[in-house]
Amino acid sequence: MRIAMWSGPRNLSTAMMYSFGARRDCAVVDEPFYAAYLKMTGIEHPMGDQVMASQPQNPAVVAQSLLDPIPAGKPHFYQKHMCQHMIPGVPRDWMRQVTNVFLIRHPARVIASFGAKYDNPTLSDIGFTQQTELFEEVCHFGEPPVVIDSDDIRRDPEGMLQRLCAAIDLPWDPGMLSWPVGGHPDDGVWAAHWYGAVHRSTTFAAPDADIPELHGAAAELLEQALPHYQRLAEIRLG
Repeated sequence: MRIAMWSGPRNLSTAMMYSFGARRDCAVVDEPFYAAYLKMTGIEHPMGDQVMASQPQNPAVVAQSLLDPIPAGKPHFYQKHMCQHMIPGVPRDWMRQVTNVFLIRHPARVIASFGAKYDNPTLSDIGFTQQTELFEEVCHFGEPPVVIDSDDIRRDPEGMLQRLCAAIDLPWDPGMLSWPVGGHPDDGVWAAHWYGAVHRSTTFAAPDADIPELHGAAAELLEQALPHYQRLAEIRLG
């Protein structure tokens, strides 16, 4: 099974990659379209030169790699994807051959967390519109894909991960509930900038406190993103 997990930044996506990577039967890949996205857009990101040097910059090459034999001969392949990387010119036909899952998080939490690492984020930076677009595209393939909320996972990791595995016909593995401290061998090179907290973890963090209150430009960004989140939240697992 090939699982394409679609989320925006600061959305429990790395912890989820570590969770699946803790399974002995599962290979993982970390944001494989990142270098192609930076090359195609010219956007400047932290460690951008290192990112582009670490991955193929041709999106067609990346897409084919997601369908090639699974690394290490494992039966399952977890692919951590950022919705905002899927810009025009990045192939999408390969998505018909994988199990697509959408990982959502309340945009106020995303904006507060992302803004601490990246100045003046825009709606396109945080992936909510692209997530809705990709969800609609996958729906045209057949049955609506699975949607899971990161807040639900943090409230009940075992219960929600069991539900997720059942929904995609993947056998449950309790090893998904913990991972070694210090990161994963398949972390992207950008982990040094973005993954500090999860590198110190060995399991999912406790639930967040109340939804953060945002002001100014951040509050305006929240107003734009919230309808996209709410649409998918209505059909989430749990």
